Amino acid sequence: MTDIINHEGVAIAPQLPDILPPVKRRTGLAALLRHHPTVLVGGAILVLLVLMAIIAPLLFTVDPTALAPARRLRSPSAEYWFGSDMLGRDIYSRVVYGARVSLVVGISVAAFASLAGLFIGLIAGFVRIADGVIMRFMDGLMSIPPILLAIALMALTRASVGNVILAITIAEIPRVSRLVRSVVLSLREQAYVDAAITSGTRTPQIILRHILPNTLAPMTVQATYICASAMITEAILSFIGAGTPPTIPSWGNIMAEGRALWQVKPAIVFFPAAFLSLTVLAVNLVGDGLRDALDPRFAKRL
Repeated sequence: MTDIINHEGVAIAPQLPDILPPVKRRTGLAALLRHHPTVLVGGAILVLLVLMAIIAPLLFTVDPTALAPARRLRSPSAEYWFGSDMLGRDIYSRVVYGARVSLVVGISVAAFASLAGLFIGLIAGFVRIADGVIMRFMDGLMSIPPILLAIALMALTRASVGNVILAITIAEIPRVSRLVRSVVLSLREQAYVDAAITSGTRTPQIILRHILPNTLAPMTVQATYICASAMITEAILSFIGAGTPPTIPSWGNIMAEGRALWQVKPAIVFFPAAFLSLTVLAVNLVGDGLRDALDPRFAKRL
């Protein structure tokens, strides 16, 4: 490389352009799990619980509804790992199968409430005419505590898992719709949205192309909290006799049947309560980790 001669006849070394190779930002699932261990811990627990619910018949379980009055109220042993209830049913088997009900209710409510709330929030936030009517109705629903609203809705229908999902979903929709609406209201004032409106872009295209992608991150985090809340609400409804039928083993039903014997056989209530608490904790850990990763105010540099 030759030197450059300046106007005074002094050789100077040429300066190389200050160009550095771009630094690759590590993203993806591996980086998320590495920088946010709560997602890893919560996700691992959830995966184990889902697998337990799916392969329940292979986990040394018996028929959770099989009655054996001669073996009722057995203490935990090699035959009855968690003991037996007042009707001789195996508590371990009922707890394992009860995971199916809680997970189905939690995931279903989170999915349905998120989809319905997303649609309502997008319309209310972007269409000014519909905002007042829709949100006043949502405010009316939010004025009623979710558990009381779910109890009232269940009182109008018969006890079933489907009706429990429907009742809790209706109670959770206002939370999602208000969140999505607040995000849409802030995005609607952005310059790129104004440019799209000025250029004559149709409203559905603006919503799908510019608004919807920016609502998915906060809505995903909210969905995890709704999932945890739905599982607790289902357990409460079953505990007071307004949820799933007693013939279906659910954690709420198991605790309701054992509450009268809490001082004598605490295992009947302890094990389903422990599994419910562990599941809700895992979902909340995933939600907290996703919030830290997706919210720019909490996000760490990956």
